Amino acid sequence: MPGGQTAAREVVEHDRAVAVVAVDGDGPNPDVVLIRQFRHPLRRRLWELPAGLMDVDGEAPLAAVQRELAEETGLAAAHWSVLAEMAASPGFTDEVVMIYLATGLTDIGRQGEIADEEADLEIVRVPLADAVAAVLDGRIVNGAAVAGLLAARMVLSGEATARPGDAGWGAGAPLTAVDAPVGDAPPLGTA
Repeated sequence: MPGGQTAAREVVEHDRAVAVVAVDGDGPNPDVVLIRQFRHPLRRRLWELPAGLMDVDGEAPLAAVQRELAEETGLAAAHWSVLAEMAASPGFTDEVVMIYLATGLTDIGRQGEIADEEADLEIVRVPLADAVAAVLDGRIVNGAAVAGLLAARMVLSGEATARPGDAGWGAGAPLTAVDAPVGDAPPLGTA
């Protein structure tokens, strides 16, 4: 702790995760693919991005997100870029989510085993502007969906630039578990 003090903390150690804003169409307001999925901790269904854990040994983030998009929606994408990285809730968990933008969608049929919450997924396509409005009025509350949809709006409008899809984790070393050396936030400023 600052000043050399110590404190007890409860930390949930968690696999990293990936999520994707899958875009169908061109221009600043294309359709985005969302899923509606039951989430037990909140006791309701939430609108989310296709997403999942990086729980395959040695799998790169891009491969993981491609796998998750196919498993949850039956889609593949021709073009990939990194929109953002999000620490899910750094006050109690080390989970970090890399959020991608995927374009050039094709239907390949859902891949892999469909079980548990994924068996009851509802897949929809909505205009990006409608999804952003749902973020702002509280209908979309999932953290990765909020961050990803807002970042996609910035990138697709030309106000920001995404990183290449194979860029990997962002500034410096990836965020790590609680037993790693203490680091500092990277500097901010114009690029």
